Amino acid sequence: MFVYFYRFLLNHIMVDNSYNKHWMHKAFSFAEEALRHGEVPVGCIIVLNDENIIGVGRNDVNRTKNATRHAEAVAIDDSYRYLLSNHGDNVTDTEISEYFRNCTLYVTVEPCIMCAAMLRVMQIPKVVYGCRNERFGGCGSVLEVSSEKDLTSSLGPELVCVGDVWSDRAVALLKDFYKQDNPNVASS
Repeated sequence: MFVYFYRFLLNHIMVDNSYNKHWMHKAFSFAEEALRHGEVPVGCIIVLNDENIIGVGRNDVNRTKNATRHAEAVAIDDSYRYLLSNHGDNVTDTEISEYFRNCTLYVTVEPCIMCAAMLRVMQIPKVVYGCRNERFGGCGSVLEVSSEKDLTSSLGPELVCVGDVWSDRAVALLKDFYKQDNPNVASS
């Protein structure tokens, strides 16, 4: 019962936070860029200590022909480059983990099952997302990968997920994508 109350508080108190909307606005700029490039419009940023963007990403699946190039994975790769460029090649895995433990990931669509698991492995403690992912969502829409306690030993600590931040805006972008022709789909 307490878990449901806690989630209610997170989803209703933290969603109204203009701080979340400030960062989500930036994530949406990457989703819009993805749409312009023929990708599913999902954008993502990683913010360190609620102050600095250290990684950005947008879906890059179609261009790369790599199904793992979701916005979250691209943003994590970008964060690694940021950390290496600012701290040298001698930054340790422990130091990188410490950075990620002090980050929040903002993404326009609920992370899929794969990405939710990846975020737990990276030990990013909090995700703020726009709309639910009813087909592949890993933060509760399909599976609770983000908070399943039985996965803690293999994936890492639970992930706090705050959803429905500009959900309508995220859904509108997805609808725009699916209205257009997708040159990456084989004709029948």
